[in-house]
Amino acid sequence: MKRLDAIGGSKFRVPASTRIIAIANQKGGVGKTTTAVNIAAALAQGGLNVLVVDDDPQGNASTALGARRDENVATLYDVLVGNVTMRDAMQPTEKLENLFVVPSSINLSLVDVELADQDDRMTRLRDTLREGLAATAAEGAPFDYVFIDCPPSMSLLPINALIAAKEVLIPVQTEYYALEGLTQLLHTIEGASASHNPELRVSTILLTMSSKNTNLSAEVAENVRDYFPEQTLETEIPRSVRIAESPSYGETVITFAPRSSGAIAYLAAAHELANRAE
Repeated sequence: MKRLDAIGGSKFRVPASTRIIAIANQKGGVGKTTTAVNIAAALAQGGLNVLVVDDDPQGNASTALGARRDENVATLYDVLVGNVTMRDAMQPTEKLENLFVVPSSINLSLVDVELADQDDRMTRLRDTLREGLAATAAEGAPFDYVFIDCPPSMSLLPINALIAAKEVLIPVQTEYYALEGLTQLLHTIEGASASHNPELRVSTILLTMSSKNTNLSAEVAENVRDYFPEQTLETEIPRSVRIAESPSYGETVITFAPRSSGAIAYLAAAHELANRAE
């Protein structure tokens, strides 16, 4: 608990402007959603205003944050097709009043087809998000952070996220083939930067599902740090039963098991992220 005591009482640095971070990796099962919701919850618990945009049709971030998703609730799909504004789709979470979510729905999987002929199909998320952030700022409650949870694909949804974001956070699982697929992801990021978003950069790499007891995990972590020495956080997220259990209760591990190793690791990662230059 020394680690918790060391970071638990310190406040988060407030960014000068809203940090918009896409959490992406086209390889599935690496902890994208888990990272999105838990870092967001850690920052919100520390007093910052945080928004999670669930850009994945599976809707796992919405589940983990306990979002309402009945047929009368506005979702990101409704925002992208122009039925509602981003501000209309934001809903507060039950456990942390300054943590908000724009929920997903299975209808998001239709976006590629429904927007195929639209000239602004790649910038819909950027434009609607800008409007939503301006609206909340005008209400006197600007967001400090926005996390966009991307699906494990290179469809229109993650491309929209990369064009809307200022930064990319890539979770990398410390297992064999960890770097597989990153080359294509980096090419996609470069393409988004060149075409629509010159400020976009990979700011953060987070090692997930690490096991201190295996040589493979340590070797993979070393390889990732060699490839991305400046971007890789010192904190590594361990394998944790508590992290795995928390979504089934509609919670993040930050609120579900705040003294668990997983919660402490995500809290430490959030502090590292917040203390880095924007």
